[in-house]
Amino acid sequence: MFQDNYSYNVFINCPFDNEYLGLRNALVFAIYDCGFTPRCALEENNSANVRVDKIKKLIEHSQFGVHDISRIELDSKTNLPRFNMPLELGVFLGAMYFGNKKQKDKNCLILDNISHRYQAFISDIAGQDIRWHSNSSEKLITHVRDWLNDSAKSIKIMPGGKEISRRFYQFEKKLPIMCKQLKIELTFTFIQSFFS
Repeated sequence: MFQDNYSYNVFINCPFDNEYLGLRNALVFAIYDCGFTPRCALEENNSANVRVDKIKKLIEHSQFGVHDISRIELDSKTNLPRFNMPLELGVFLGAMYFGNKKQKDKNCLILDNISHRYQAFISDIAGQDIRWHSNSSEKLITHVRDWLNDSAKSIKIMPGGKEISRRFYQFEKKLPIMCKQLKIELTFTFIQSFFS
C-alpha cells in the first residue's frame, strides 16, 4: 500500500460523498494527467486498520497534498459540521512544520468553493494562498495543474488546464460505457479503481 514514491505522491483530502463525485473525479484525473499518483484513505479497504493511522502514513509518504475544505455545511441529522478535512490539513501542515528534512519539503494546495469564505470558519490559515473553484471541474483542474507545474520542479512539460479539462470531459463521456462493459456501478467506481 505505502509505496514510497514520495516526490510523485499527492495526498487527497476532500469530501467522499456523491455530491462531490464530479469534482473528485476531476481532481484524480488532473493529478494522473500531470504524471503524479493520487493517494487517499480509500485505497485500502481493511476494517482492521484505523483510518487516522492510514491517513498519517499517506501524508508521511506524500510530498504533495490537495486539501479541499469546502464542505462545512451542518449535517441534517446531527446539526454539526464535518471537521475531517481541516483535521487532515492540520496533520499535513504539522508534518511540514515538525517533520524531518524530507517532510519539511512538503507542498500543499488548499481549495474552497467560495473566495475567502474560509476566513469565517478557519481563520488561522488566512495567511495561506487559498484557491477557490466555485464547484467547477475546469477551475479545479486548472488550479491543480498550475500548482503541480509550479511546485514539482519537474522538467516534464505539463499540458495546460484547458487541455486537461478537455481530456477529462472526453474520458467522462466514455466512463459509463466502460463501466457497463466491466459490469460495475459508476457511483464511486472511478476513484476506487485507482486506489485498489
